[in-house]
Amino acid sequence: MEKIRLQKYMSDAGVMSRRAAEKGIVDGTITVNGSRAELGMRVDPEKDEIRYAGKRIYLPDNREKKTYIMLNKPRGYVTTMSDDLGRKCVASLVQDVGCRVYPVGRLDKVSEGLLIMTNDGDFANYMMHPSHEVPKYYHVRIEGEITDEQVEALSSPMEIDGFDIRPVHVEVLVCEDGHSTLQMELYEGRNRQIRKMCEQVGLKIIRLKRVAIGEIPLGTLRLGKWRYLTAQELTTLMPSQKDRFRNAAKDERAEKLEAAQKARPARRASASSRGSRFGHAPKGARKSGTK
Repeated sequence: MEKIRLQKYMSDAGVMSRRAAEKGIVDGTITVNGSRAELGMRVDPEKDEIRYAGKRIYLPDNREKKTYIMLNKPRGYVTTMSDDLGRKCVASLVQDVGCRVYPVGRLDKVSEGLLIMTNDGDFANYMMHPSHEVPKYYHVRIEGEITDEQVEALSSPMEIDGFDIRPVHVEVLVCEDGHSTLQMELYEGRNRQIRKMCEQVGLKIIRLKRVAIGEIPLGTLRLGKWRYLTAQELTTLMPSQKDRFRNAAKDERAEKLEAAQKARPARRASASSRGSRFGHAPKGARKSGTK
């Protein structure tokens, strides 16, 4: 492929303007094949590795390079790439990914937490189809103290918007200071499902946060920030497609995380341990079915 100026490459990738790219070159934040870029450089989009602030940058038409990220979505953002009403969109939080990625599923405007985004349509469809049984974990803070009867009702078959939903596993993590915090495990995600479930049993939600998808916790990712998912994490979500993720886009952070994951023994959390793994429930926290 014909070489192009580095500033044009950065502009075509949607990362920054050509003038801003010139400043990035001078400041040393842009590298080509591991070396600091220089003004006037030309690059081959198919062969050269261009990075900005450590992140690999790809042109939008690079369809071979699939990208998978997790975003810690803040409240106040809608899970769309654009909005006719002028509301803040998650797209504005991932402008520096280097390619166009879109959300896998949704979190409503007043909810927060783990949101996976990708440019791989097959992966997105797999993740959203309930037949593949990828669990999603939420922490739900509610007003007041929840009763055992309300926990039992939330854990039983319910009807939402005329549809019978699958039973949801519910644990009470905290009951103190006039509020309760629940962990809810869902295998499907109908529109505002948790909010409608809580409304049916007379509970008012204060805060709703998705803390994990499958075996992947949100962890310490800061609010409003994103990171690449590692090939190992992706394989736990879609086990039959291990080879699919070998060439997935990643940066140094993802590479270090992936190396650490490979170094430690594989362990699958049991149902009884998920509360402490994702919820950090305090010692003695009240669990569902107890008084």
